[in-house]
Amino acid sequence: MTIGAGGEHLMAGSPGKLYLVGLGPGDNLYLAPAARLALAECQVVVGFRGYMDQVADLLAGKECIAMELGQELDRAEKAVALAQAGRTVAVVSSGDAGIYGMAAPVFRVLTDRGWDGESPQVQVVPGISALQSAASLLGAPLMQDFCAISLSDLLTPWEAIQRRVNAAAQGDFVVVFYNPRSQRRTWQLLEARRILLEHRPASTPVGLVRDAYRPSQRVVITNLGQLEEEIFLVDMFTTVVVGNSTTYLHGGRMITPRGYEEKAAARS
Repeated sequence: MTIGAGGEHLMAGSPGKLYLVGLGPGDNLYLAPAARLALAECQVVVGFRGYMDQVADLLAGKECIAMELGQELDRAEKAVALAQAGRTVAVVSSGDAGIYGMAAPVFRVLTDRGWDGESPQVQVVPGISALQSAASLLGAPLMQDFCAISLSDLLTPWEAIQRRVNAAAQGDFVVVFYNPRSQRRTWQLLEARRILLEHRPASTPVGLVRDAYRPSQRVVITNLGQLEEEIFLVDMFTTVVVGNSTTYLHGGRMITPRGYEEKAAARS
């Protein structure tokens, strides 16, 4: 089965299939119908243990291969090997598989194995991304141009991340930070804050969303000046949204108007 644009089932003859499935933010209410179809069709599910627990009720009767964080390439290798052996495999990611998810590691393994683009079949099944989930809980912060930057320097040199943060600050983008802080990486978010403060005021709104649409969900709205005081709330499960020069707060919501010309009217 391949899921068509309208959700229809399209039969295909090639053995072996890979579904790269985005599970959305957490609550299965926000799991896309196409993702449900892919999970129903697959024989094997590969993913991070925590994400698989999220959809455990949909995996009855499936072979489940759970791995830990940091084993992304191992997951990809296992999934590709199973698909090349003729199995139908779903590789699950939180949020969207194509945004800091498992799509790239799987395609990397396929590339290294000389994949011909057809066998196994590969389909990326989109999900609601972390930035969309965070934005919906904060209000409407992403209504102008925005960018997403991962602050993890495990795979990307900090110098490259620093250049991106500086460019985003100079360009007055709303900025979404993924992977902002962990037990080992404690300084990167504060350094990104320092760069942003060179280009926008301390009063710039900042939203912190942890575990969106999960029982442990937490939403905090602060600003760049006070972010250091809230840093203990931030970890790998937090999405940080920093407003631009037009972003404002109203009614407990973080709002970026559609255009710069709306700024004065919105705040009056």
